[in-house]
Amino acid sequence: MQVKAVLFDLFNTLVLLESDEVFYPPSLGRLHAFLVRNEVNISFEDFRRVYFEVRSELYAETEKNLEEPHFNVRVSRVLQRFGYDADASSTIVAGATMAFAEEFERYVHLDNDALDVLSKLREKYRLGLVSNFAIPECALELLHKFGLKKFFDVTLVSGAINKRKPSPEIFERALKVLGVNASEAVFVGDMLDLDVKGSKNVGMKAVLIKRRSSEKILHVTPDIVVNSLRELLHVLEC
Repeated sequence: MQVKAVLFDLFNTLVLLESDEVFYPPSLGRLHAFLVRNEVNISFEDFRRVYFEVRSELYAETEKNLEEPHFNVRVSRVLQRFGYDADASSTIVAGATMAFAEEFERYVHLDNDALDVLSKLREKYRLGLVSNFAIPECALELLHKFGLKKFFDVTLVSGAINKRKPSPEIFERALKVLGVNASEAVFVGDMLDLDVKGSKNVGMKAVLIKRRSSEKILHVTPDIVVNSLRELLHVLEC
């Protein structure tokens, strides 16, 4: 197989994200504080309860249609449940989303090997990024913050195109921009159900980077398993 392109997941592949238990309370708290400053009179306890109800509903929809509504939709639906006239394009909804994102970014850290590995791979391959995230502006800001943006010939974030992994569409769009066939590309990610299954279903080779001590069992097997980004250099013989 002639590899011409290597595509990456973002979170817990190139950058490391602290657990939900760590980042979610302060991020949601900052979002709520923004709303309160903008005359939204909802207690945090009530807002939090309805927020997670709405999030669960959206997750159920997403699992069926593999779409990724922007985070603004989530905030808008919550406010509407409380009787506020706030659609997803409103200034207050966008501001609340950015408040969440600004706090969230504090809990994201660059993998120590990412810059060096990407730099070496860039000498030989076209590179792409395909990420599931409902706040695409935040993902792009993280790429800029950590100096990653310059390495990629294509960057697709699910919340910007309303499609998410493992949908074949998001992988196929990336491959089209790169100008390579699926058989000429490798995808690197940390999740079996999204990254490995999704990329293999379109004909790519899949590399699983092990970031967790356990993964749910699926009828899908990565072509290669690595424990660090640096191992990619040996796997791909760079």
